Formats: sequence, C-alpha cells, structure tokens
Amino acid sequence: MNMKKIAPVAMTALLFGSVVIPVASANENQADAQQQVPQIQIDPVHIFNNTYGTVEKVNSSENITYFTVQDGDQTNILEISKDTLVFDNTGKKVELKKGDKIVAYTFANKPQKLIYPPQFNPDVVIVETEEAGFAEVDYFFENLTNTYDMLQLTIGENTELINSKGEKVAAKDLIEKNLVVFYTASTKSIPAQTTPSKVIVLDDESENPTENTVEAEIAQIIAKDYYEVDGTKMVPLRLIAEKLGYKVESTSKGAIVSKGNLSYTITRGEKMFGYNKALRPLNAAPAFLEAYKTYVPVEFVEEYLK
Repeated sequence: MNMKKIAPVAMTALLFGSVVIPVASANENQADAQQQVPQIQIDPVHIFNNTYGTVEKVNSSENITYFTVQDGDQTNILEISKDTLVFDNTGKKVELKKGDKIVAYTFANKPQKLIYPPQFNPDVVIVETEEAGFAEVDYFFENLTNTYDMLQLTIGENTELINSKGEKVAAKDLIEKNLVVFYTASTKSIPAQTTPSKVIVLDDESENPTENTVEAEIAQIIAKDYYEVDGTKMVPLRLIAEKLGYKVESTSKGAIVSKGNLSYTITRGEKMFGYNKALRPLNAAPAFLEAYKTYVPVEFVEEYLK
C-alpha cells in the first residue's frame, strides 16, 4: 500500500456544471499553423428534482404532513413541514390540500429515502391555479439568467425581494443564487426577459451561521488530519461525522454512522459500504491509519455526510 501523509492543499468544489477545457494543439508540420485558444464551456447540471401531479391523499402527523401525489401511473409522497415554502403560481402563500395540482422542487443533492413509492422532502411547492402567473425555480447567474439561458430577470421598483424566512433582501443578493421567481409576462426573445413581481432567495448565507462554523471546522480537520493512500485522500471518520451531528457506533470491523433516516455501515478493508439497505462503492477501503482512528475517502464525506 502506498501511504504517506502530505502537506495540506486547498480543496475546491464545482457546484454547478462541469468545466471542459480543450487542449491547445499545433500542427508541427506546418510553420504557419495557429495554436488553438483554450476555451471554457459551462455545462449546467441537474439542480432540482421536479415532482408533478395532483394531491390524492393527505396524512398528518405531529410535525410532518404526507401528501400522496399522482401523475398518471406515477405515485410520489411529499413530506411537508411548517418550514416548507408553499405558494401558488401568483406568489401567494397557500396551504396544500387534496385536489391541488402541484409542482414540487427538491434539491437534487438531497439524500433520498430508498423506499417505494418515492418520497421527497421538497424545498418549494408551487400550486397551479387558474389565475395568471408563472413560477420559475432555478439557479441564476451574475447577469440574472437561469442555468439554460432561457429566462433573464430585470428587477423593478415594485419587485418584492425576500429570503426563505420572509426577510427583505437587495437586488445584489440575487446574484449566483437559487431563486423562486414569480412573473406574469415575458418577452419572446432568447433568453426571455421579465420583470418579476416577487423573488425569493432559497440559499441565504446568513441564516445558518452555526452550520457555516461547522463547515469551517470540518475543512480544518480535512486540511490537517489526512493520509494519502494510493492517490486517495483519507480523512478521520468519527471526528467529521460527529461534527455533522451523526451518531457513530464502533463495530468489530468498522462503524455504523447514522442520523435520522440515514444509516451508513462502514467496514474496514472493504470498498463497499452499506447505505440504508443498499450497497455503494468507495474509491478506497476504510482503514486504521492511526491507533483507534478509522479513515475513509474524503469523497464519502462530501457526497454522503454533508
């Protein structure tokens, strides 16, 4: 096994899209051939899972209400709490009820329960009505165009700008954010342009200061306490998992890491790990790299624990 502890390096994450950089080339047989200029192309990725249909059944519990949504032969379950954003297509806050036609938006990187029918914990639900109005839920770039350059926003004096907690924000706070946009008309240009009546910022950096502190602490752990094993960065499982609020139970062969409905079974020496009732692969097998400390690939932390 090739294992060495090396100096910390900066970690980066590509949040939206992939970067493709063509390699510059020159024809060595032709002196006058011009070298191609490298170009960067942003390819938008899937940000939200969209759930369509009509609410057919409602089951309430103490903190969560479960809505069964039917779309043809497809059945989905939505978990709605008091914090879920629910609006009609005009931007008015409403409560879901049986018979509503809806579109639910759930961040695609959210962990999903491996059950049938599929069950989602949506971030935004839009109820369709007969009143005039459209809703767009997407990521918007610096020029306030969405990911596929289909809609561009022009903020007017009467545009209501708020965050997910209902607090007022400024137009500058919309840049490079996930937004819920309500509007009634747009131009026929590409991208279509509109002056929205209301915009809601989904990801407000100020609303989770504790979470931001935890992220900083985890970044420090990863920067200072890691090993490189055959090209894979290995980080301490328990230290990071407990910082993120997981319960870590040691077993004779590894550990069980759990929080809420999530459960991961880690086995030292095995590249496959248990994810609820399924199996998933790791780039390298978890191992004791220091006394009584199990290390796992950093990708496990980034893709599953965070």
